[in-house]
Amino acid sequence: MNILIIGSGGREHALGVALKKSPQCEQLYFAPGNAGTSTIGKNLSISDIDIDALLDFATQNKIDLTMVGPEAPLVSGIVDIFTEAGLAIVGPSKAAAQLEGSKDWAKAFMVRHNIPTAKYETFLDYDTSIAYINKRDTYPIVIKADGLAAGKGVTVALNFEMADDALTDCFIDQKFSEAGAKVVIEDFLKGEEASIFAFTDGHVIKPMTPAQDHKAVFDGDKGPNTGGMGSYSPAPLVTPAIEDNVYNDVFLPLLRGLQAEGIVYKGIVYAGLMIDKGEVSIVEFNVRFGDPETQVVLPRLKTDLVTILNAVSNETLDSVNLEWSDDSGVCVVLASGGYPGSYKKGQVMTGLEGDTQTCYVIHAGSEVNDKDETITKGGRVCGVVSIHSDLKIAIETAYQRVDQVQFNGKYNRTDIGFKAFKSIKS
Repeated sequence: MNILIIGSGGREHALGVALKKSPQCEQLYFAPGNAGTSTIGKNLSISDIDIDALLDFATQNKIDLTMVGPEAPLVSGIVDIFTEAGLAIVGPSKAAAQLEGSKDWAKAFMVRHNIPTAKYETFLDYDTSIAYINKRDTYPIVIKADGLAAGKGVTVALNFEMADDALTDCFIDQKFSEAGAKVVIEDFLKGEEASIFAFTDGHVIKPMTPAQDHKAVFDGDKGPNTGGMGSYSPAPLVTPAIEDNVYNDVFLPLLRGLQAEGIVYKGIVYAGLMIDKGEVSIVEFNVRFGDPETQVVLPRLKTDLVTILNAVSNETLDSVNLEWSDDSGVCVVLASGGYPGSYKKGQVMTGLEGDTQTCYVIHAGSEVNDKDETITKGGRVCGVVSIHSDLKIAIETAYQRVDQVQFNGKYNRTDIGFKAFKSIKS
């Protein structure tokens, strides 16, 4: 099969590594890809949001299956366009992608279908939203730009000043353009976060193994949130009882709600969970694989990923049994100094050789320059993934490999995966 993966991050490289294992995969294409994807497939000079060019390429090159990595093309309706052209593609329809594309739409959907989530209100201007904040006078409180804001539209306000700054960014300074023209203000949820992905073909939904992300930039979950500084799987915090609750109280109501509203969803669902004393609430849904959780979930998947994605596309997922390895996976993200603020690009990377089947580098914000050097291109540059039957050894091995990879300004957390031991003890 000829398979096209849309996107350029660590998630897309990890998807490519998983798909490459399948004997059904003949050729991988990445649009646009990164330095890592170029070693396992062919990178294309096509933006992930240039839907017309992507459609032309898929049609002319007889692509058998397209996998959409990032959220922007999904929200723009790429699945509807490919489907109308008779091309197999994995991802939700434009209507279903509102689950991530609009915080207000998603919250209203959850309320309609009794999916546990924080109480919220939606606002269209600064004056009424700031009046609400003043009236509530309760902190922390969560302020979210309604639309896609490249992961930067969410503020956990600890006081009035932070709340005011967040609302000013959206309504006054229009920092997020149209994405911030509407704002959702939520009650703060206490607890610890975890993630569970699921495959769905619109008829059945099958959860994957849980993972836990580390969003804060500094050790001990300090500092501003990022796109993710590391992850591990499985997550002991998510007990079998909690997994059952998530399936029955989150995924099934989600699927039934989509069906009841006539919304087509054939793809990946990401459930961002807040777990407090065994009680589960939804922080957010995403309509695609998450990054860096994909890097530790897919290596533990024993079932052929091509078979699964074909079943999602063909609406035959009920016939596929998901099997998982008992191994543990950890991913440590290497970031550019200054991230998630300003940072330098174009730094030469070294120490990339030496990957093994159980410890390897997944590229994200990287590219190859005209001197055939691998250089940094983004805030999150790459991630070191380690797989082992013992999580402690997986962590130790990952950090040994982290020390080998070098570039000017490299930064990484030194405590990725340690939360697991705390959860095991408790």
